[in-house]
Amino acid sequence: MHKESHMMSYGYTPEWSEGSVKPPIFQTSTFVFKTAEEGKRFFEVAYGKSELNAKEEIGLIYSRLNNPNMQILEERLAILEGSESSAAFESGMSAISTTMLTYLKPGDVLIYGNPVYGGTHHFITHFLKDLGVKVLPFSSATKNEEILIKLKSKEFSGPVKMIYFESPANPTNSLFDLEELNNLKSIISSEPKNDDVMLVMDNTYLGPIWQKPLDFGVDVVCYSATKFLNGHSDVIAGCVMGKEEAITPIKTLRTFLGSMIAPYTAWLLTRSLETLHLRMCKQGENAEKVVEFLLKQKTVKSVSFPGVASMGKIQNDIFKRQCKGAGAMISFEVYGGEKEAFKVLNKLKLIKLAVSLGSNESLAQHPHSMTHADVPDDIKEEIGINKGLIRLSVGIENAYDIIDDLKQALKDI
Repeated sequence: MHKESHMMSYGYTPEWSEGSVKPPIFQTSTFVFKTAEEGKRFFEVAYGKSELNAKEEIGLIYSRLNNPNMQILEERLAILEGSESSAAFESGMSAISTTMLTYLKPGDVLIYGNPVYGGTHHFITHFLKDLGVKVLPFSSATKNEEILIKLKSKEFSGPVKMIYFESPANPTNSLFDLEELNNLKSIISSEPKNDDVMLVMDNTYLGPIWQKPLDFGVDVVCYSATKFLNGHSDVIAGCVMGKEEAITPIKTLRTFLGSMIAPYTAWLLTRSLETLHLRMCKQGENAEKVVEFLLKQKTVKSVSFPGVASMGKIQNDIFKRQCKGAGAMISFEVYGGEKEAFKVLNKLKLIKLAVSLGSNESLAQHPHSMTHADVPDDIKEEIGINKGLIRLSVGIENAYDIIDDLKQALKDI
């Protein structure tokens, strides 16, 4: 079946729950074993002391380890991404931080793309750096040769363990070339000290409908499931997908950090996946109409949106090669600066002034002073997060109502 059909029932058998069409919420902390021998066997497998035999399945133990709602959700997420395995978390940042902590230790080198979400930037440049992880930033315009030269310096002499990036990047919509980054990983991995480099990508902006990173050699795909995957602004969640061998260590650390998704949150997110294709398709259609409007406005200095001619030939070549759609995230810069951007934001009526994205309702915010406030000003200017920049997440309202709201907000600047 197609993936949207699997979102209705995959991983759930109604007969297990009194014939309930939808999975019930398994709001329990622990599960009863049939026998002491069964409990012993479950723990042997759960803690890696033994492997599952053919046709054997691990039973339910404790909701920090496994829970029916979490398992159903993870199976459907893997179907969506086309991955062997997935792990669900209580937030996007817990998914990202647990992944990084799984594969990085003091002295290791992390190569990360700029820009990234503000919370991720803070975790990398403050927490990981304070732990002794060496961090090397690069942009979508950085050539592999430039990165390789920097890796030869004493500052980055440790083993490279991870290349991490977002594509499109938040909030500039700049795309990273997945083929080139996979080539970079191969070159770096050819050195004995770098034999296990992980290529990790945040796919929140376009996935899993409009972009398939695993097809291009990415090892682990991260999401803030709060965004498009949920789409209702009522859940905080995160997830990672990839091969079994890449996700299992992440799940193991999740068990001991306790950052697994809660049953009710998993249930809500499973509900949302049923309408994912419908929502994202509508949002994408709306976004294209909004972009067409913004490109004609004299008060708008620039529009950043995958596939738009002004993004440049290199960016559009990448878009054609690795994206199935342009998404529903638009960044546009108004002439002037913060004062003019604030005027627009303060006049919006239908579009909500809030810092999330990917929800049914359209949302707008000011990256320079809000989501990316912690990023140093000089770096913000360098990577295109200007004071006049507004990030717009397009919802499922009527496209022309969204356009009319923008029209009245833009007319007086």
